[in-house]
Parts: sequence; structure tokens; C-alpha cells
Amino acid sequence: MPERDLYEILGVSRSASVEEIKRQYRKLAKKYHPDVNPGNKQAEERFKEITAASEVLSDPRRRKLYDEFGPDSLRTGFDEKKAEAYRQWRGQGPAGPGGVPFDFGDFQQVDLGGGFGTFDFGSIFGDLFGGGRGRRAGPGPMPGQSAESEIAVGLREAVLGGERELRVDGRTLRVRIPPGVIEGSQIRLAGQGGPGAFGGRAGDLYLRVHLEEHPLVRREGKDLFIDLPVTVPEAVEGAEVTLPTFEGPVRLRVPAGAQAGTKLRLRGKGLPDLKGGPRGDLHAVVKIVLPEPSDPLRRAVEPLASLYKGDPRAGISL
Repeated sequence: MPERDLYEILGVSRSASVEEIKRQYRKLAKKYHPDVNPGNKQAEERFKEITAASEVLSDPRRRKLYDEFGPDSLRTGFDEKKAEAYRQWRGQGPAGPGGVPFDFGDFQQVDLGGGFGTFDFGSIFGDLFGGGRGRRAGPGPMPGQSAESEIAVGLREAVLGGERELRVDGRTLRVRIPPGVIEGSQIRLAGQGGPGAFGGRAGDLYLRVHLEEHPLVRREGKDLFIDLPVTVPEAVEGAEVTLPTFEGPVRLRVPAGAQAGTKLRLRGKGLPDLKGGPRGDLHAVVKIVLPEPSDPLRRAVEPLASLYKGDPRAGISL
């Protein structure tokens, strides 16, 4: 039985664009996906068939070879240079529409004529498919297509890493989140993409990270920033306070005379580096908190006015 044409399998024309091929594949894959047809072997085989066809026709180089040499280009060990040389010797055109079907099955003894005698093309092209002596091999393994999805990661997970279960296309997958992921990072799940064909391995699933904002902690690169509320006496006299971090509370010294906006750095408490570089820092930003407005507060601050030397806004200009 002749092998089915890949364009026929997908139901697209030979002039179809890559986008049209991908769109048609998604349409068919949604219809025949094993998760939509549990236990249906016929649908499963159809899904593998359209996936294998899409894998070839979505790749410009493999599609070009298929258009030129037909199904033989899909065989294990196919050598396009030797195939082209043999085709030119035979005077054959492309295997596509209007071309002579390209058959490598006759790579045996060929009489070149002109007194040259018999030439063994099998010795030159016999390994065209890795089988020797022009032997026709079966279709080679074709890996499955890669797939993409998205995963939302909180800042705590980005700092500490972790594991969680994720539902993708009806499957429950266990995902390890490495410390240091940021917006746009990719997490690769080997073998969780599209199924392979003809014994090929399954493709991979790539999860693109969306890093969620934290209500209290801001991020700038690998550095983290958190507001540190302090009282007026603590800011004036200095104090030792407790600061929460993702790895537990730490004791932090607020220096005497700390102004609002002063940054107190905790080295190595920021975001890890995904590639193993130095970790970022955590900056506690002093935020002076006044008591609730009251007459005692007003009476307490009245003497402070005489302590200011000049206009504190004098250096502001736009």
C-alpha cells in the first residue's frame, strides 16, 4: 500500500503557509487528542499521524526535502546529498506534483554504457538510509512536537523554589519550580509534550513563568524591597526591630537619626540567580509612622519646629 501523502493527512494544499499548517494541526489535534478520546485506539493513531505530518511540514528544511524526495526523505539515515546526486544521474525531477516518483529501491548494479561496464551504485548509495545495499527501511522515529503553557508563580516560590501539581490538557503534572525564576523564565518538562510517531520520543512541555506581584515586597532585578515601619522614637534614638523575610524573621538594627526612605540592606536575602550567580539583596526601606492625630501629639511636636534649620523642601526644583 502506498504511503499517505503528508499534505493529504493534514488536509492542506501543497502551497499552504506554515501558519495554515499549524492552524489545521491544532484543529485536528483538538479533535483526535487521546484526552478527548480515552481508550479510542483509532483516534490515538490518527493523532500520532497528524502530529508526525505537522512535525515535518512545519519545519521549512524537512518540508523542502519532503517536497523534493517524497516519503524517502523521512526514512532513517536519509542523506540528501547522495539522493540529489543519484537523482541528477537518473535525470529525475522532484517527487512532488509533476515530478517522477523517486524510488531508491533500485540502487543495485547499473550499466553506465559507453564501455564503462557495470557500476555498483549500491556501494556508494547503499547506506542512504543506514541500511546498506540500497535496502528500503521503514519510517524512522519522529519526535513529538514541543508544547507550551503558562504557570503563575508567587514571589515566595521564586525565592525559595518548590513543587506543585499543575493541570495541563487534562493531565496532572508535578512541577519543580527552581529558585530564581522571573517573568518569562521557562521550566522544561521532558517528555510531556506531543507524542512521538514511529517509536520516536515524546516532545517536551515548556512552562513560561508569569511572576505575580507581591502585596508587600517589590522587585528590581534580583534585589527585593520591603517597607519597614518605625516609630518616631525608634527613628530618633535608634532601635533593634524584627523584619519578616521569606526565610523567616531576622533582627535588624535601625540607626539613630534614620530618615524616611533610608535603605537598610540585608545581603544575600534577595532573589537567587537562576544560573548560579550571586544572590540579590533585601532592602528594608524606613517608613516613619506617626501616632494617631490627637491634642497630646500636637503639643508634643510643637517644640520640634524650632529644631529644623531651614526649609526642608528648599532643594526641590523641577
